[in-house]
Amino acid sequence: MRRRTLITGAVGAVGALVGAGIPPAAAASDARRRVVHVRPGDSVQAAVDTLADTAGDPVGNPADGPGPTIVVHPGTYREVVHIPSAVRNLTLLGASRDPRDTVVVYDHANGTQKPDGSGTYGTAGSATFTSAAPGLTVRGLTIANDWLRADHPEITGTQAVAAYVTGDRSRFERVRFLAHQDTLFADTTALDSFDRQYYRDCYVEGDVDFVFGRGRAVFDGCRLHTLDRDVSFKPEGMVFAPATARANPYGFLAVRCRVTSGAEDGAYKIARPWVPSYETTAWPSLVVRDTRLGPGIDAVAPYIDMREAYPWQTMRFREYANSGPGAVVPVPENRPQLTAAEAAEHTRGTYLGDWRPYEQRY
Repeated sequence: MRRRTLITGAVGAVGALVGAGIPPAAAASDARRRVVHVRPGDSVQAAVDTLADTAGDPVGNPADGPGPTIVVHPGTYREVVHIPSAVRNLTLLGASRDPRDTVVVYDHANGTQKPDGSGTYGTAGSATFTSAAPGLTVRGLTIANDWLRADHPEITGTQAVAAYVTGDRSRFERVRFLAHQDTLFADTTALDSFDRQYYRDCYVEGDVDFVFGRGRAVFDGCRLHTLDRDVSFKPEGMVFAPATARANPYGFLAVRCRVTSGAEDGAYKIARPWVPSYETTAWPSLVVRDTRLGPGIDAVAPYIDMREAYPWQTMRFREYANSGPGAVVPVPENRPQLTAAEAAEHTRGTYLGDWRPYEQRY
């Protein structure tokens, strides 16, 4: 298995910057405008750390207006990025209009040993990008974990997260999330915290449970792409694995999305419920509506159990008004559908409440 090509067109973009007399200098900040520029050779994390050092005043409270902005110029940034909760209302912006031009990537897995000998990273710790910051906006770049199972047969903990997101009002627009198992960990800061996340026009690819967690997350007009695995068994993987807290009335909502596949027809399931061993009260919730499901989805049996003790039929899994070959309903009991009245409750507005990022266009 070859490592995927993560960046397309960036060389020309960087050349244009240099040709215009803009050198790849160290990250520089305009304190008055609270804008930090990061260019090839710089560190995105160093820019975040600069803001974190002064988070008490310039960043403000979650209810305040716009916070600081980090503009990341075209290039590949091989590093781990962590945005702490103190850096509120941050905007992380790819300088190019094409998210393929600006790539943040690393290659830790769950079972990767830490260099200090203290153990392995674990699933959450494997993430290339981690944010606990409320009011975060990320736009126009790629976040990737390019760790590959084939390169590390000695490692059994093969989860390798691209982005681990908590914090209320986290927004991602035109962002590409690339990995294999557990690509996007959409979670919450605590079991009793119903943190909201919004993903618009994003691209997420992976194979096993590649959108998972207990967050209240809306996927609006996104493309979810299943990868072809060199395995002899079926299913090859699942798109969603929600772990919604029982007290949370809403989990994942996919609306006006597309599910595409690089694998053979019927090789993937829409979802399986994740009830973590450390949180056995979870009641996973997923609604997929107004979405085109390609032939890669098993239309006969689109859901599967993760553990026999928690059958998917007892979970909050529903569909509504989907289309495409993967949305055909040959066995109705395998595809629970919302009524029109029920569908009126499962909207962006209901899930996100008084936060309405879908009303803003950029």
